[in-house]
Amino acid sequence: MFDTYGSGEVYNTHTAEDVHSAFTPPFGVPLPPAPEDDHTTSEFAVPKGLVNAPPAESVSAFTPPEGIPVIGPLAKSGGPWQDRMRTMIRMPLAERPAPERRQRGEEEDTGPSVPRVLDLTLRIGELLLAGGEGAEDVEAAMFGVAHAFGLDRCEPTVTFTLLSITHQPSLVDDPVTLSRTVRRRGTDYTRLAAVFQLVTDITTGHLTLEESYRRLANIRRNRHPFSKGVLTLGSGLLSGSAALLVGGNWIVFLLAAAGAMLGDRLAWLSAGRGLPEFYQFVAAAMPPAAMGVSVVLVSSGFNAEVQAGAVITGGLFALIPGRALVAAVQDGLTGFYITASARLLEVIYLIVGIVCGVLIILYVGSELGAQLDPEAQLHQERPLVQLFAATLLTLAFCVLLQQERHTVLLAMFNGAVAWLIFGAMHDVGGLNAVASTFLAAGLVGLFGQLMSRYQFASSLPYITASIGPLLPGSATYFGLLNIAQGNMDWGMESIARAIALALAIAIGVNLGGELARLFMKTPGVETPLPGRRAAKRTRGF
Repeated sequence: MFDTYGSGEVYNTHTAEDVHSAFTPPFGVPLPPAPEDDHTTSEFAVPKGLVNAPPAESVSAFTPPEGIPVIGPLAKSGGPWQDRMRTMIRMPLAERPAPERRQRGEEEDTGPSVPRVLDLTLRIGELLLAGGEGAEDVEAAMFGVAHAFGLDRCEPTVTFTLLSITHQPSLVDDPVTLSRTVRRRGTDYTRLAAVFQLVTDITTGHLTLEESYRRLANIRRNRHPFSKGVLTLGSGLLSGSAALLVGGNWIVFLLAAAGAMLGDRLAWLSAGRGLPEFYQFVAAAMPPAAMGVSVVLVSSGFNAEVQAGAVITGGLFALIPGRALVAAVQDGLTGFYITASARLLEVIYLIVGIVCGVLIILYVGSELGAQLDPEAQLHQERPLVQLFAATLLTLAFCVLLQQERHTVLLAMFNGAVAWLIFGAMHDVGGLNAVASTFLAAGLVGLFGQLMSRYQFASSLPYITASIGPLLPGSATYFGLLNIAQGNMDWGMESIARAIALALAIAIGVNLGGELARLFMKTPGVETPLPGRRAAKRTRGF
């Protein structure tokens, strides 16, 4: 027996065995009336009879008493799902607006099966991550699929080889966690575009769960648009165009193309034998270098002048992992440090493979008497020829990336404009090569992000091929040549310049995309809520 708040009213105490809920009213107090309908309400719903407080004039650090309003474009289809879902995953879990409960062909009392929705989400994320998409975009797609099927308390997690997603039905229920390992990676932007279209249709409510599974199965069964033979020709076209870009003539174009195609076939043979990707890059780098050394040996006997450095540089353009480097830097800048570290380690291994293949041939060539000049000037000012070569190089990259045909012209235009910007600032304006590359890559990222926003597609088809003309092929070649000849200081300086150019490309592409999201208004967004929230600056304490 005890007196509550000195009111004089006495209540009976209950033992621990009698207490069933923390919300059970005390003895003698009647239970509240049952609700008129049987629909389950949210635990955050305002009780009947309680008047919402007027909105506060100043922004508070706590949740306002009237609750957080549901933001239309986040819960409905009103803009690109990439922007809407990025906003959602940047919000704290308690502040995310609840999805609209839409039935998709399932029983009304059960809704779609939670494990099946999570499995579909993981399979979609697997295809995106294996196709080279950034970790933030993969998380946004996974969250969008789960959110569209009514799973609001979901937390996707993306690492380099592991995907997982956790769903907690309510605050008192046990969470459900599924994971999936990404074991095989491939480059097929046609499949990537199909997955993005599938996510768009799911988030707009046009597909049921079974229809989504059928679409996903068809995407996985579809063959690549280009065969291995076409890819080999594309590799040759890319290397030949790169040789023209750095100052070679048409003979150099043919020699570089032949070396690149031979290296591509050798890499396919190594892959068929089960060799790791590191050894495939070693095998692919050796024929272009051997072609350049052979040119030096033959031309010295016939007194012919053929730029062997342009032949080797053209072969390096087809091997530099620019796509993986851009994805690694993008993941690091957006806060996915584990995935970024793994991607960077992959890039380092691939580059080391290229270095090993080229250095082996250069050492053999030096023993045979091939004298390659490490101070030869490859880059020549031929604006029309170089613009044509940059456009042709972008076209070859589009073929190697298995892009859709309607994206090729836009990617070629983007690559040509990027080279024009670089040439105008570096050759005409005299600006530093790193700064010129950074600005040109920023324009590529800006254009790619705009195309992604207004076509509800991935930005990679408009970005990856377009940065091809900006890749540091000549700096890499001169660094390897100096190292092979024992000039370690000059060699390391050239390698450092190549690394700086590669980082300028990656950071410029990411910054261009961020500027597009920052200043361009998302269609359908009419709220003052910022499109994305980022982590605050680390202050060191």
